[in-house]
Amino acid sequence: MSCIAYAHDPMIVLLAAFVCVAGGFVTIELLRRARSRRGAQQAGWTFLAAVAAGSAVWCTHFIAILAYDSPAPVVFDPILTFLSLVIVIVGAALAFTLALARHLLVVGLGGVVLGLAIPAMHYTGMLAYRVDGLVTWDMNYVAASLVLCVVLAIAALVSLGRAHSLVSLAFLALATVSLHFTGMTAVSITPFVTGATLADPSVGTAMAVAVAGVALLIVGTGVTSFLIDSSVSQAHVVRLRHMALSDTLTGLPNRASFSDRILRDIEHARLARRPLAIIGIDLDKFKEINDARGHEVGDAVLRQIGRTLAGLMDEDGFVARIGGDEFAALKPFAERRELEEFVSRLEAALFAPVELDGYTLAPGASIGISIYPDDGTNPDRLVGNADLAMYRAKTDPVRAVCYFEAGMDEVARRRRDLAADLRLAIPRGELLLHYQVQTSVAVRGAVVGYEVLLRWRHPRFGLIPPADFIPLAEETGQIVEIGEWVLREASREAASWAGGEKIAVNLSAVQLADRDLPNKVHAILIESGLSPARLELEITESSIIRDEMRAIDILRRLRSLGITIAIDDFGTGYSSLATLRSFPFDRIKLDRSFMGEIGECGEARAIIRAVLALGKSLKTPVLAEGVETEEQFAILVAEGCDEAQGYLLGRPGPMEAAELGLRRTA
Repeated sequence: MSCIAYAHDPMIVLLAAFVCVAGGFVTIELLRRARSRRGAQQAGWTFLAAVAAGSAVWCTHFIAILAYDSPAPVVFDPILTFLSLVIVIVGAALAFTLALARHLLVVGLGGVVLGLAIPAMHYTGMLAYRVDGLVTWDMNYVAASLVLCVVLAIAALVSLGRAHSLVSLAFLALATVSLHFTGMTAVSITPFVTGATLADPSVGTAMAVAVAGVALLIVGTGVTSFLIDSSVSQAHVVRLRHMALSDTLTGLPNRASFSDRILRDIEHARLARRPLAIIGIDLDKFKEINDARGHEVGDAVLRQIGRTLAGLMDEDGFVARIGGDEFAALKPFAERRELEEFVSRLEAALFAPVELDGYTLAPGASIGISIYPDDGTNPDRLVGNADLAMYRAKTDPVRAVCYFEAGMDEVARRRRDLAADLRLAIPRGELLLHYQVQTSVAVRGAVVGYEVLLRWRHPRFGLIPPADFIPLAEETGQIVEIGEWVLREASREAASWAGGEKIAVNLSAVQLADRDLPNKVHAILIESGLSPARLELEITESSIIRDEMRAIDILRRLRSLGITIAIDDFGTGYSSLATLRSFPFDRIKLDRSFMGEIGECGEARAIIRAVLALGKSLKTPVLAEGVETEEQFAILVAEGCDEAQGYLLGRPGPMEAAELGLRRTA
C-alpha cells in the first residue's frame, strides 16, 4: 500500500485502473459471447477476448510502470517490451480456450494458465525496464504476486457463466492489479551516481495517456464487434420471428399468429364488453384455377387476394392465411350494422375479377362467421363454428356468406356420424349396385351396356343418395376402398350374365391418382373372370387436369389391358378439346345438363350438334345422358346421336329391375 501511495503518481495509477477495468469488462463480455457460439465463431470471439485481455493487462502494466517514481533514469528495451505483449495475448488465448470447456477442472487449468501468463508478461516487461541503478528483488513479494494472480485468475474464469459478470470482472481486475503492485513492491532500486538527469514527469504522463488511448482503441474494437454482432443477432431474431409468424407467400400473418391474436382479441372484447366476429374464408374455385392454369398462377391469385384482404382491414381488424386457400379474419364491432357493412365489402372484394397474365379469373369465396360471445367464448369453439358456417355457405347455391346457427352443430354431427357409418357399410353389406341401361339411338331398345351406380341402404336413414355420401367418401379417403368394392362386385355380377353386356364403372379422381390402379383392375378381372372387352371405365375431365401426365399414363396402362375408357360429363370442364387430343377415348358421354335445355335453348342444341360432329370426326361414339322425354330422344335421332341413357329408356335399379324397366320402355 505504501508502494502505491508514495512511489506512484496517483493520477496515472487511476488511469491504469480505468484501463484495467474497461478492458476487463470487454474481455468478460466477449468471453460470454464465445461461450454461446460453436466452431469457427467461438474461435473468433475467443481470439478477440484474448487480444482485449492481453492489451488491457499489458497497457495497465505499462501505464503503472510510467506512474512509478523511479529514483534513477529509465529506458525501455523495445524487443522485450513487445515480447511481453505477445506473451500475455498468447497465454490469454490458451487460457480462454480451456475456460470454454464444460469440465470444472479444465476451466481451473485455464485459470492457472492465465494466472501464470500475466506474471510472465509483468516480469518480462520488468526485464525491459532498464534503470541506471542497482535493482534488487524481494522473492517473498514475487512469490506472493504469483500466488495472488493464479488464485484470482482461477476465480475469474470459474465464476464466468456461474455468477454475475461483475464478479468475474472483479476477480480479473484484482488478479492484474495485485500482481502488478505486489510485484513492484518486490523491486528496490539504488541509483548510480552518474550525474544523468531524471526523465521529465510530463513526458511519462504523456506516454501514459498515449498508451491508454491505444488500449482503449483496442478495447473499443472489441466493443464494436460485440455491438455489431448483437445488432445482427437481434435483426436475425426479428427476421426469424417474422418468418415464424408470417405466411411466406402472401406476407399475411399465418395460423400461429392468428391463434395468438384471437386470444388477445377475445380478452380485449371481454374487457370492453363488445362483440368480436371470427370470419372464416375459403376460396371456391382456387383448385380449378390451380389445375387449369398452374401453380404459378394459383400463387399469384393467393398473393392478390392477400393484398386485397389486408387492404380491407382497419387498425382493429386482423386477417391471416391459415393454410392452402383458407383465410381467417377478426373484426371487433359495436353494432351489427358495422359488421354487415364490412362483410359486404369483403364479399365484393373476393368476388371481384382478378386480372393475371391476360386472364380474367374470379375465384369467389365462401364466408362463415361466428360471433363472440353469442356463439362461444372459447377460441377453438368460435373458429369451429365459423368453419361450420363457412361449409354451409359452400353448399348453399344462393348465399356466399353464412352466420353460425345452433342447428349447424347438428348437421356437422350427423355428417361425422355418417362418415363413421360409411366405414362399416361394406362389412355390414349395406352397399348395393344398381344398373342403368345404355341403348342405341338408331335402333331403339338395342342394349349397348349398363352403367353401374352405387347405392347405400342405411339401417336408420334408408336409401341415401350418392350425392350425399360420395363426396363424403372422397373427403375421408374411403372412396378408394369403396371404388374397388364396386369394381369387384360389378365385374363378378356381369361375368354371370348370359347376354354378355358391357358395364361402365365410374372412377373417382382419387382412384385415378393411384399408380397401382391398372394392377388392381387386372387382378379383379382375373378374379371375376370378366372379359376386359366388357369393362368400360368412366372418368371426368377434372380428374385428368389435376395431374395430366400421371392420369394419361395410367389410362394408357388401363387401355392396354383391353378395357375401354369413356370421358364423362363432357362439355362442362375447362379444356375438353385439349383433353381429347391428349388421349384417344373410346366413348364421349355428353353431360345431362344439355339434355335438360335442348328443347328450349338453341345454344344447347348447337353444342350437342358440335359434340356429335366432333365424335364423328374422331370416330368416337357419343352417348347422351339424362334423356327423359320423347322430344329429347327425337332430337337425338335427328342429330345422329349414337347412344343414350335416361329415365325414358330405363330407370336404374338392381339388374332384374333394370332389365324389366328396359322391356317396358322398348
